[in-house]
Amino acid sequence: MARMYSRKKGKSKSKKPLQRTIPTWVRYKEKEIELLIVRLAKEGKTPSQIGIALRDTYGIPNVKLLAKKDVTQILKERKLLPSIPEDLQSLIQRSVAIHKHLERNANDESAKRGLLLTTSKINRLVKYYKRIGKLPSEWKYDPSRARMLVE
Repeated sequence: MARMYSRKKGKSKSKKPLQRTIPTWVRYKEKEIELLIVRLAKEGKTPSQIGIALRDTYGIPNVKLLAKKDVTQILKERKLLPSIPEDLQSLIQRSVAIHKHLERNANDESAKRGLLLTTSKINRLVKYYKRIGKLPSEWKYDPSRARMLVE
């Protein structure tokens, strides 16, 4: 699929192999994985950071295969999932960073375009999350309040 804003073709990358059996070398059980996820979430890690930590530190290749649930499902059950989804949060952080850059460099035209593109991505994601019910229908992205959301 083509890129949305750059008129370029998409990037090819490797895919995770389909594996339906639990590897024999994994020594963690379902409950232990859930406890690890909860502990990492209480340390302030995002769901993707938790997945990376489980893969790199604990040698857990696929949480969904072993625990029969996603990291986000486990966090949702334990009420540890943040109110704003992770991808929307990272876009808001990028928007705040571009705003700070534009305060110092007001004539940076490419940064202004980047801000427009980031804002449109945020608005598109907000519309999607409202439709599926992850965000309340009255939630609205406000660039002036975005700094408070990030911090």
